[in-house]
Amino acid sequence: MLENDTLPRVLYVDLTKRRIWHEYRPDIFEHTIGGTGAGIRLLQEECPEGADPLGPENPIILTVGPMTGLFPMASKTVAMFKSPHTGNLGESHSGGRSATSIRLSGYGAVVIRGASESPVFIAVHNNQAYIRDASALWGMHSSFTVGRIIRDYEPDAGIRTIMRIGIAGERMVSYACVSMESYRHFGRLGLGAVFGSKKLKALVFAGKHSIPVSNRKDYLKIYDNIFQSALDKPTKKYRELGTSENILPLNELGSLPTRNLKQTRFENAHNISGEKFAEDYLGRRVACAHCPVGCIHLAALRQPYKDEPYFYKTSMIPYDYEPIYALGSMLGMPDIPDLLKLIDIVETYGLDCMSTGVILAWATEAFEKGIISEKETDGVKLTWGDYRCYMKAVENIIEQPNEFYKALAKGVDHASSIYGGSDYALSYGSNEMSGYHTGPAAHIGYFTGARHSHLDNAGYSVDQKTLIKEKVSPQDLAKMLLKEEQWRQILSSLVVCYFARGVYTPEVVIDALKISGFDLTQDDLNQIGIKTLVEKNKFKFREGFKPEEMRIPRRILETLSPTGYLDEDYIKETIRCYMEAVLIEPEPALPNPV
Repeated sequence: MLENDTLPRVLYVDLTKRRIWHEYRPDIFEHTIGGTGAGIRLLQEECPEGADPLGPENPIILTVGPMTGLFPMASKTVAMFKSPHTGNLGESHSGGRSATSIRLSGYGAVVIRGASESPVFIAVHNNQAYIRDASALWGMHSSFTVGRIIRDYEPDAGIRTIMRIGIAGERMVSYACVSMESYRHFGRLGLGAVFGSKKLKALVFAGKHSIPVSNRKDYLKIYDNIFQSALDKPTKKYRELGTSENILPLNELGSLPTRNLKQTRFENAHNISGEKFAEDYLGRRVACAHCPVGCIHLAALRQPYKDEPYFYKTSMIPYDYEPIYALGSMLGMPDIPDLLKLIDIVETYGLDCMSTGVILAWATEAFEKGIISEKETDGVKLTWGDYRCYMKAVENIIEQPNEFYKALAKGVDHASSIYGGSDYALSYGSNEMSGYHTGPAAHIGYFTGARHSHLDNAGYSVDQKTLIKEKVSPQDLAKMLLKEEQWRQILSSLVVCYFARGVYTPEVVIDALKISGFDLTQDDLNQIGIKTLVEKNKFKFREGFKPEEMRIPRRILETLSPTGYLDEDYIKETIRCYMEAVLIEPEPALPNPV
């Protein structure tokens, strides 16, 4: 690493003792690059075995990478924690200004220990960190309101990031998220609940540090190459329609989960498509810091005031494929205005949209089949496509008026274990399903991925590019998924947005890292990727993860995919092959970057 680089500086905050300090930790970054690699090492170091995810011993780890603030789209922050939703590895990535603000504040990582007795937020401004009273903010339902108030009182507008929770985090709903810049999130696996357990309402970072480079002339040349590549074909679709572009192709393919995956085509797909959003509701596009793409699409929803004629409230609501799938097709939502109202309340309270949608879809089918009634739902008649009943159900998940909603607040695995209906409870390792029923690789990817996420290994892409045309053995499919997930450890250690994976090829990564002070070969990168994935899975197994005990929802076997009906034995054998390989330590030992 280069001299005067702030990347190895780790900020420590102990909320129990109200103590703040920093340490220089090159030992963490030299062998990991940063991001995910550094995060899992710090999590192993800080989180004791068997820790209560909602106890003070569960740390919050935030990490960035060596190219943050230097190169386009190296703009993600990695959060590591023990997940209250799954009981093992919690890892979530978020964009916005978060990564750049942390790096320019003078740090490569942040470790938050303990728990406060009273509500607080943490503010960091150029090497100075403060624990501030948040009693006036605690109890506010809206994460947007919290952000608006902090913006008025904290300095450094325009260069800061404000991470905050809504009421879902305070109530410790196990899939509560953390919001920032109003439109980005640490979404999955319940980081918001961990914030809430620590009485931590928000984090603010702002800084004006500079970042050294080894050769300014080469830096500008590499930067320009990456910038121009990012404007070309690999990211063009994200700029124009965003991931909502996927609705119509997946629907036509017969892989768009609809009404809790009872169907894979939605008759109203055109009404909630990316094209329809863009034509009738697109208000503006925004971008994460240091990103030329602008994939964040905001819909303008105009709603009249009840008692004032000709007076309207216009809300800017972020949308992309995930909320459209989870709160749209999965719930049979027939049009955009009603869908936006549901997205808005989920965003406001600070819930993960995918988990929320899948949980509501299971509850609707359970209500439909009669295994739950209005007694459990507190009078709410759960009906496909009725946004009013779903908005009331979301409020009840927050307020938890009875045991049923308390169960829903812990996820679909937990709720179905109490009330039944596990055959159509769509979760993997206790994390609710992503929006792809493309074939076996997608579902195997959910099972085997370190986060049980479609973003871990892109199994849905393997289905569409390979398995739809030809069959491969379980051993070969396991190798394909493993290879992709290992490389994604490098991208997430660099905190490069996965939308830029076509831009940041191994050759480009090696050149950019050299400017950042890391002299590595492609073999070195491969070794780091393997090692990082091994360490993440070691943590999972340490915390009780047992792949052989993962439940395969019967629904995924009963609903036709583009590759045909899924074979349970094939799924199990591929999972076995993957898990057999994923804990193999890399050889030789990792090199020391210079």
